[in-house]
Amino acid sequence: MNDKTIEAKNHNTAVRSNSTAVMVAREIMKSYAGRPVLRGVSLEVFAGERLALTGASGSGKSTLLNCLGGVDRPDSGSIRFKNVAMETLDADGLTELRRREIGTIFQFFHLLPTLNVAENVELPLQLNGVPAAERDRRVLSLLERVGVHGRAEAYPGQLSGGEMQRVAIARALAHKPAVLLADEPTGNLDSRNGAIILELLREISDETGTALVLVTHSVAAAQICHRELSLCDGQIGGGGVKD
Repeated sequence: MNDKTIEAKNHNTAVRSNSTAVMVAREIMKSYAGRPVLRGVSLEVFAGERLALTGASGSGKSTLLNCLGGVDRPDSGSIRFKNVAMETLDADGLTELRRREIGTIFQFFHLLPTLNVAENVELPLQLNGVPAAERDRRVLSLLERVGVHGRAEAYPGQLSGGEMQRVAIARALAHKPAVLLADEPTGNLDSRNGAIILELLREISDETGTALVLVTHSVAAAQICHRELSLCDGQIGGGGVKD
């Protein structure tokens, strides 16, 4: 066990003993066209912790992430975000919750091609009605933090894959979410850029206290997390605090 692993384990033990869960899922069920995808999944996510969701393709990882983010609704079960039962919210309520409290990072970046880097990061702040001066301050600060401040006027088509993912991270953090959901954030990157992005996510999570739920097939990605839960056939199959 190396020093970083010991530190992560001790940090997560402290987080779980001193914090209430920011997100709690209980007995989540989800089927598509009669095929069960999630079968009674329960988990808790604590402020400041990093949780890896692993498992084979088709095990239900991305579906679970979509349910946690309010993009998809479970067929049954409950998901509480802080004190809000997400199943009680209508579509507008879920949209508002995502805008205010949840950041999402995608494997394929999903940057808007007609907006430049600064405008992509600024967009969620505009949607939240943040004043222009504060938007400018946050965008500049985030672009500097993720290392692409020199590309503020560039468009997505002019960026490398690593640069696009850095911009996507900045956009996901712009509204200061309590939880960051990342679906295979290094899956479309080479190993060098993937390692850089993982270290950036680890650092930002530590700096901001933002919880990170990370869907991944990557052993390296799972290793930056305090806990790992493995899904198999739509059920939690194992995992725990890293040791």
